[in-house]
Amino acid sequence: MYSSFLLSKKYFNYYLKAHNGKGHGVHSPFVFDFIIHVLNDKKKYDCYDEIEMLRKKLLNNNTVIEVEDFGAGSAVIPFKNRVVKDIAASSLKKKKYARLLFRIANYYEAKTIAELGTSFGITTCYLASANAGSKVITLEGAANIAKIASQNFKELKLMNIELLEGNFAKTLPLLNSKIIDLVFVDGNHRKNATLEYFDFFLSKRTNNSIFIFDDIHWSVEMEEAWKLIQQHDSVTMTIDLFFIGLVLFRKDFKVKQHFSIRF
Repeated sequence: MYSSFLLSKKYFNYYLKAHNGKGHGVHSPFVFDFIIHVLNDKKKYDCYDEIEMLRKKLLNNNTVIEVEDFGAGSAVIPFKNRVVKDIAASSLKKKKYARLLFRIANYYEAKTIAELGTSFGITTCYLASANAGSKVITLEGAANIAKIASQNFKELKLMNIELLEGNFAKTLPLLNSKIIDLVFVDGNHRKNATLEYFDFFLSKRTNNSIFIFDDIHWSVEMEEAWKLIQQHDSVTMTIDLFFIGLVLFRKDFKVKQHFSIRF
């Protein structure tokens, strides 16, 4: 895991080199459309407020729970007994990115969605709210965190979510959907694990599937994993938004392209 100083330095370099995020001068029709209709979509969707109310409750929840952590993120709060609000503050995806996940799922009409790393279910709720007929399968390693996430799903009456609890090594093979339209990987932030997840979902992709990886610049390992994913023969385009990265496989993209875009 990079220090805050080094991560800030990396972000500054990214910001200087990345496309300005307004669409001008982008030579890919897909990326131009993505910038205009997804990245810069300022519409306030109906689900936004109620999901953010859940986030607010979590950030003010002083309950202490016991947590088993199977990933690299345990370095942030290296104790088994943790306060819910502290976990929420360190693990929940920021509103800006959670809402972007909603817009991606909504705009590209993702029907079957997989999420590795439920946490308390904020991003899960956004993904599940994107399309009425969608199915979200989300995996969470820690039992007590999964329990709170389940309560949140019930509170919002989201019935299209299936939560698989336990170590990913055991629960991932249970994901029996033959096709996955959208994948969000926010679990074990280690190189080998990230590449294993990528390989697992490759057999479930379609031409239009989108894989999204969280924290691609979080550490040396994650940057190495991201580079290897970019180089994979099946990948035809990647979009680097610094804190998340999108991977596409569309065969109509004749030349492999990699974009960095400010967001």
